[in-house]
Amino acid sequence: MTPLSHPVAGLAGYAGLAAEQKSQEVTDWAARIGWVAGLLLVIALVYWLMREGWKWRGTLQGDLPELPSAPGEPGAARLALSGRYHGSTTAGQWLDRIVAHGLGTRSRVELTLTDLGVGVVRPGARDFFIPAAALRGARLDKGIAGKVLAEGGLLVITWQLGDKTIDSGFRSDHAAEHPAWVDAVTALSPSGPSDPSDPSNASNPSNQTEGAAR
Repeated sequence: MTPLSHPVAGLAGYAGLAAEQKSQEVTDWAARIGWVAGLLLVIALVYWLMREGWKWRGTLQGDLPELPSAPGEPGAARLALSGRYHGSTTAGQWLDRIVAHGLGTRSRVELTLTDLGVGVVRPGARDFFIPAAALRGARLDKGIAGKVLAEGGLLVITWQLGDKTIDSGFRSDHAAEHPAWVDAVTALSPSGPSDPSDPSNASNPSNQTEGAAR
């Protein structure tokens, strides 16, 4: 005949099991907190490295002249659009991002084309103006400064800042407006349409696509 267990012993065993489970829960929480803290440290380190790289690139580009300001009387608007500014790069080098003078900051944008040039108004970021004499043309593209969009989804305006030729990428809220901007900016540019055989455009993602198609 199996002896009955004493009720006090049963209660003691139950209490011990509960204490062990509680200890296990505390251990799990400690491990989770440690894992989250480690992850946050890694994220902070990556952010710091990116920020330092950004500052280093800005230092290297410190010889760029100041951005032109809009004239007091820019004249009547030929075209206007609202959209996003996606960044600027060295012309023909879609990954060689320019960050000096705030050109690396993506933002909303209001573009206005007049006989005097292109006004770039950026809420929350630095505005600038591209004089007509500095324009070097415009084209439709799909990528700039590491940002890739649909084919033809980007309006790229090429312009001169000091000794540097720059590509600046914009996307209108209404992409159907892009072709009119290409035609108007190219017509206003003193250099006229860009030469598609120019080897400086070889690293451009759209030109790579066209080359593959041929």
